[in-house]
Amino acid sequence: MNQSLEVLIEILKTITLVSILYVWVVRYKNIQNEFDQYNLPKWVRDFVGILKISFALMLQSSENIIIVLGSAGILLLMSAAVFTHFRVKNKLYKMLPALSLFSISLMILIYTL
Repeated sequence: MNQSLEVLIEILKTITLVSILYVWVVRYKNIQNEFDQYNLPKWVRDFVGILKISFALMLQSSENIIIVLGSAGILLLMSAAVFTHFRVKNKLYKMLPALSLFSISLMILIYTL
C-alpha cells in the first residue's frame, strides 16, 4: 500500500483519539451542558462517552478487526449525533465536529477493510 496513505491514516487515528479525549475529558462540562440542552438522560451521555473513548482507543490497535470495530462504532455514534443535531435544528457549524469524525472514521474503515 502507498506509504503516504498509511501515514495519513495513522495521523487520522491519532487526531480522532486526541479530539475525543479532549472533548470528553478536558471539556466534559460542555458535554454535560450539551446533553442537558438536548434533554438526554445522564446515563445516555455517560454511555456515549464510554463508547466513544473505547472506540477511539480501538483505532490504535494493530489488529484490523479491532480497528474496523472502532471505526464502525464511531460511524454509528456520529450518525446518531448528526441525527440529533437535525432533530434539535442546530446550525451547520454545530454539526461540523460530528460530520468530521464521521468522515474520518469512514476513511479509516475503508482503508482498513
